[in-house]
Amino acid sequence: MTAKVYYDDDADIDRLKGKTIGIIGYGSQGHAHALNLKDSGA
Repeated sequence: MTAKVYYDDDADIDRLKGKTIGIIGYGSQGHAHALNLKDSGA
């Protein structure tokens, strides 16, 4: 099985603007994932 790679152009960040996003179940990486989303404007 090959991994699907997603790029910035594959997603529309505007669909998430103005919404609350929760990060659940990412273990020790949860904080880093949440900060990455915050920094990217989500």
